Amino acid sequence: MMTFKAMASTVLALALGAGVASAQQLDPPIDAQVDANATSAESQKRVEDIATATDSLTAEYRLTLKKIESLQIFNRQLSQVIESQNEELDSLQRQIDDVEEVGRAVTPLMLQMIEALDQFVQHDMPFLVQERKDRVARLRVLMRKSDVAEPERYRAILEAYQIENDYGRTIDAHSGTIDKDGAEVPVDFLRVGRIGLMYKTRDGEEYGVWDQANGVWQTLEPSDYANWINEGIRVAKKQSAPQLIRVPLPQPGGAS
Repeated sequence: MMTFKAMASTVLALALGAGVASAQQLDPPIDAQVDANATSAESQKRVEDIATATDSLTAEYRLTLKKIESLQIFNRQLSQVIESQNEELDSLQRQIDDVEEVGRAVTPLMLQMIEALDQFVQHDMPFLVQERKDRVARLRVLMRKSDVAEPERYRAILEAYQIENDYGRTIDAHSGTIDKDGAEVPVDFLRVGRIGLMYKTRDGEEYGVWDQANGVWQTLEPSDYANWINEGIRVAKKQSAPQLIRVPLPQPGGAS
């Protein structure tokens, strides 16, 4: 019995020793496998990160290509717009050149128109003389200004002509003076278009009419024209309703 137990103990001891030895022999491969698994996991993660980065770069690349395509389309359209603008600029330059050429031709004409207007005022009936002369003087100044365009000058000249034209179609009453023996006598004028220019003194003692043919004032008999001239002045000042009035007019042959 003792011998059997000893043998059994010996066998058990040998078995335990063998098991420990086997376990010690298995540890390195297991550790190596664990390390390999860890390394594999890290590699897989890097692969996944690289794949994700690659997908992101691919998407960004495709977006960049679309932007480049859009820019190319925009550039082509912009090139067409620039070309069209250049054509418009060329056209405008040609128009400017034409305007300058026309301006050089129109300037002498405008100067002649101003001179003709000045002569007309000097030889016309003597009404609103200073006002009309001042208008001509302003036109001369306008022609000397460098900051005034040709169309503006031409417009001002036409406006002056229109005012003179309107005088022939209107009736007007205004105050002024006439020269009587070297003295300025205050009077009230009545102008009927350009066919008659009459006056009456402020005291109503004298009435007269302009003799355009001789360039002088002629006195009138108050009994013949006083009421008509007074009524015409009231009509011109809109103090009375429009009506027919009797005024002295020149007749053929120099008679009045």
